[in-house]
Amino acid sequence: MNGWPKGTEKWSEATKKILSYPWIKESPGKREFDVVVIGGGPNGLTAGCYLARAGLKVVIVDRRTELGGGVMTEEARQGGFKHNVHAIYFPMIDYAPIYKDLELEANYNLKHIYPEVQFAISFLDGSSLCIYSDVDKTCKSIEKFSRKDAASYMEMFLKSKKMMDEFIAPATYVQPSLPLEQVKKFEKIAWGKEIMEISEKTPKEVVDELFENEKVKSLMLYTLCMWGLDPAQSGLGYLIPLYFNRAANYRLVVHGSHNLAQALMKFFMDHGGKIYSPYGIKRIIVENGTAKGVELDDGPLIEAKAIVSTLDTHQTFLKYIGEDKLEKNFVESIRAWNWEHWSLFTVHMCLEELPNFISGKSNPDVSKAFIHVLGYEKADDFINHYEEIEKGEFGGNLGFNCSFPTVHDPSQAPPDRHTGVISCMAPYDINEGKGKWLRIKFKEEKANMLINILNKYAPNITEETIRDLYISSPADIENKYLDMVKGSIKQGQYNPLQMGYNRPNPECSQHRSPIEGLYMGGSCTYPGGTVILGSGYLAADAVCEDLGVKKWWPVPEIVKKAREKGII
Repeated sequence: MNGWPKGTEKWSEATKKILSYPWIKESPGKREFDVVVIGGGPNGLTAGCYLARAGLKVVIVDRRTELGGGVMTEEARQGGFKHNVHAIYFPMIDYAPIYKDLELEANYNLKHIYPEVQFAISFLDGSSLCIYSDVDKTCKSIEKFSRKDAASYMEMFLKSKKMMDEFIAPATYVQPSLPLEQVKKFEKIAWGKEIMEISEKTPKEVVDELFENEKVKSLMLYTLCMWGLDPAQSGLGYLIPLYFNRAANYRLVVHGSHNLAQALMKFFMDHGGKIYSPYGIKRIIVENGTAKGVELDDGPLIEAKAIVSTLDTHQTFLKYIGEDKLEKNFVESIRAWNWEHWSLFTVHMCLEELPNFISGKSNPDVSKAFIHVLGYEKADDFINHYEEIEKGEFGGNLGFNCSFPTVHDPSQAPPDRHTGVISCMAPYDINEGKGKWLRIKFKEEKANMLINILNKYAPNITEETIRDLYISSPADIENKYLDMVKGSIKQGQYNPLQMGYNRPNPECSQHRSPIEGLYMGGSCTYPGGTVILGSGYLAADAVCEDLGVKKWWPVPEIVKKAREKGII
């Protein structure tokens, strides 16, 4: 037994390792670690896993009782009905090195479903259009509306795939380059000029150039802009081939999104990581320009060699460090940060039956779709919706995406029952006053407004088939996830001045900060949000490099190839 008391024979080696650590013997007011990770969302967990596996003594602190951040699955209303209350569509499973490095699928029972029908947009006349995982099937669907558009889709699909494989995907998991340096590298590749030309166009311009049919344009514009691209803004052209490609590559986590967080937590603890939860942050301790530790609310003071904050820049620097410890110009850059002007209003449904879409009569594949797009009969309908958000309006002329996970994973509801979610872009600063977003009557009115739109396309979704609702407004998002200020689901707007090397600013874009020993690893940093896990991965990379710790993980093959070609 090697000194372990009777009754501990079945304890795992990981548990014994944790109980053997020095912190067990330390005084209750102080702890010592190599690294403190602030925030136990997907990026915080990713950083913690890589650093713990590297042999560092790591603790993750989080104010909530359960880690995972927006990667959360809850039985929010009725038992057995599992709702993915924030993240549901996972876009980078096939490229992110995290899944292979941490053996999440091989050793931690993490599984994903890759639906054959990715998107289906239905129209009031009963017609529909689908994006499949199979490009040929997508082209056949588009051909019903326009042969020219089908050919344009195929051409753009192949170009986007090449750009993803050779540059966009590998660049997501390496520290960003200076803009001028990257431009020079683009000159070495055949499609480099083309991606630069796309960057000067708006999503609306690209869609109008590629496609002629209004229904095709409607779906294509939505898939490009559903994660925050302004349809009328140029300068972010590299995101257009990214989102074009990803529209055929979304995944669903089996048993619910939180299984990703659970797998990461298990890996983290198996490699000696420790979790302090629920503890809020009182302050980040900075002495002589160097981060020394973190003091918790009603908890211990933690000393560490490195601190990784996955919170937004405002909380990290202005709230927990203080302006008096920062340079004036840096403070001004933090204050100039723009949050998204839109957020999400979501309606989670406990259903007696699946929707029976009118469009399914002529196209049975509609019922198999992972993501449904409704309410946009033409591309201008989405433009109008986006413009209404800017005005603070949330009225009846809306569209949205919705999903019914139990079509693909029956385990997310009781037998013969189903779950569904409506996700609608909405203003945080609503004209009625943002306090309305927290009033149940107001939220129910808006939820019923969206359900009525769904009913136009699937008439069987009525009061009789909806057992219960769980509603989340932009203000609810901000209250639940404090780093999503103003309901900003990606910790900050996507615009040319807040992306790439400028995300969140040049001082922090490589995941270090002006404070020695303080690292940034949240969605406000490069490469951004939508659970691509790049920020946490790169924060761990920076910590290991600066501490002189050997990186145990291999350079991803896609990165090796891109470097050999001189692209990154």
